[in-house]
Amino acid sequence: MRKIKKIKIVNRGYAILELLFYISFFAVFSLLVINSMIIMTKSFRETSIQAEFVQSGAIMERMSREIRQSSSEIYVSATDLKLDTNRIEFKLSGSDIQLWTNGTLTGNLNTLNIVVTALNFTQITTIKGKAVKIFLTIKSNNDRLNRTVDFYDTIVLRGDYQ
Repeated sequence: MRKIKKIKIVNRGYAILELLFYISFFAVFSLLVINSMIIMTKSFRETSIQAEFVQSGAIMERMSREIRQSSSEIYVSATDLKLDTNRIEFKLSGSDIQLWTNGTLTGNLNTLNIVVTALNFTQITTIKGKAVKIFLTIKSNNDRLNRTVDFYDTIVLRGDYQ
């Protein structure tokens, strides 16, 4: 019977070693999974911020298209642009670019996550025609690094091409 008892003691020793091995394996595996989830979350956040910056290019596209389609009747101030005798108007109101159509507020051009930090319109008048230069700076509310993106464009008004 002594041999049987020795076998049981040996089996208990292996069980403890196996248990320690599985616990350490589970701990290492858990650390790897948690680390990869943290990396994926950071990557998703960065991708979302970059997508917001790219989508903000649509603000410049909209303003450029409206300026290009307008006649030479414009009013330009530092943060306000009126086209075709108030038919279309772009205003900087706080941190939003507002679009006004026929004297009625249509809405904001930027999304809630995008903050406009600077908007400047400059009228360029030459002998051959008129143009508007736009300078726009934006940042994302979701960006912890507070990065900004600058957009520039110079648009010649319709009818002034020569």
